[in-house]
Amino acid sequence: MEKPATYDDVNLILRLYELRREEKMRQARDWFMKSFHAHSMEEYGRICPPGSEENAYARMVTSYWEMVASFITAGVLNKDLFFQNGNELLFVWERMRDIVPEIRQLTRNPQVYKNLETVAHEFIHWGSSRAPEWHTFFQAMVRGA
Repeated sequence: MEKPATYDDVNLILRLYELRREEKMRQARDWFMKSFHAHSMEEYGRICPPGSEENAYARMVTSYWEMVASFITAGVLNKDLFFQNGNELLFVWERMRDIVPEIRQLTRNPQVYKNLETVAHEFIHWGSSRAPEWHTFFQAMVRGA
């Protein structure tokens, strides 16, 4: 059983929200939500080529959510409280999941985005236990099916 949420959990979530409101991060998140639809590294290279602003945006968004996920996997942030407010993490995972295996192979690092993947799967389980059809709908919406 997970420990109950604390004021520290609430304060961390509020701080993470503040970071998401930073102007450059808002631009990156907006671009990612509207334009990032890569299903292979080839598509990734076309959508956000190395050195481009789009590449910086993709890295900013994905590294932010990997960092947040690491707080959860390390037990620093209460998972249940986060899941009540953290749909964007799952949105990012759904957009990234097809290319993560290729990224891991290219970087020869099986741990790349491991926190994001782990927390996304836990989030899916958590949400599906409360609303069984939720993830199917969410996934179709995010992936444009």
